Amino acid sequence: MRESIRLGHIAGIRVGLNVSVLVIVAILVFGLSFGRFPEVYPDHATWAYVVAGLVSAIALLASLLAHELAHAVVARRNGVEVEGITLWLLGGVARLRGEPRTSGADLRIAIVGPATSLVVGAVFAVLAMLAAAVNAPDLLFGTLAYLAGLNVILAVFNMIPAAPLDGGRVLRAFLWWRRGDRTGAAVTAARAGRIFGLTLIALGFVQFMIGAGFGGLWLALIGFFLVTAAGAEEQQTRVHAALHDVRTADVMTRDPLVMDANTTVQELILNVVLTHRYSTYPLVENGRLAGLVTLNRVRATPPDQRHELTLGDVACPPEEVPTATPDELLTDLLPRMAGCTDGRAVIMDDSGQIVGLITASDIARAIQTADLRGVPQGTWPS
Repeated sequence: MRESIRLGHIAGIRVGLNVSVLVIVAILVFGLSFGRFPEVYPDHATWAYVVAGLVSAIALLASLLAHELAHAVVARRNGVEVEGITLWLLGGVARLRGEPRTSGADLRIAIVGPATSLVVGAVFAVLAMLAAAVNAPDLLFGTLAYLAGLNVILAVFNMIPAAPLDGGRVLRAFLWWRRGDRTGAAVTAARAGRIFGLTLIALGFVQFMIGAGFGGLWLALIGFFLVTAAGAEEQQTRVHAALHDVRTADVMTRDPLVMDANTTVQELILNVVLTHRYSTYPLVENGRLAGLVTLNRVRATPPDQRHELTLGDVACPPEEVPTATPDELLTDLLPRMAGCTDGRAVIMDDSGQIVGLITASDIARAIQTADLRGVPQGTWPS
């Protein structure tokens, strides 16, 4: 679900497309232009059906964007950072950095998406009625009515109480409010999501066996996604519970080997890689973080160019390197540890000096030793 095509920013929130969204656009355009619309609204030119199919596909993407944008805006108003929105094969996702601090905030963030879809559906329904009232072409009425129904279905489906659907978030917020236990509430919602996903897979398989064809496979695909996402969400919840109140300073590898960005790849290999155990190298230039090089990025360089390429040439750029302060909670950093750094983050003090690194192995050790922590943590020494 990573962004492949960047569209820009809306309300200060980055919006992009995953290339898989082109698949659903092609399916919609073909299915509507040469299937549903000609069958239900005959006697129109082929180009009219194609235009109606394209408009429907684009309007659906816009509707999904409105749904996710509502989540993102409300999340930001409730103190949750938003990395961006990505539209993909099975809809859209608002990538949030961190979690809501209260059950009320959790509820508001969850429910605003389906509410927005209902509003969008109502707008299309009104437009469809206006088209009928002025005797507009039936194909125009049909397109608007189709979009109205699709948005209502989107809202209803998302309100099913099963994570990662919005209804699962509502269930989590309710259980969190009743029990006072966010972790337990999230695990219950995730398990509900897995049960619902397995049910969809079974229904899809049955439909396929009785001749429903593509419809059954599509249902099974949605079910598989829900099962996978719900399992990942349950695992993430347990990780966050294990790392509750753990600071980056508590788990980081201190005093990493810092390299100059102008060092050549060949020099790094000869002087460091082959003689030291390090596999991650923060770069500095003029006293500032200039990127991050991992052993994988070094190995990916062409051997005949290593004496010319500098570390700055092959590094993950500084704006894409996750950074944190020593006193920042590890759970707040985790959502940012993705992308070109291969799951690494750089820890910097208030003066901008690099004081540590966090890698996947550091996090794994923190989880393994979570039950051994019982002493309250102090503060990072100044």
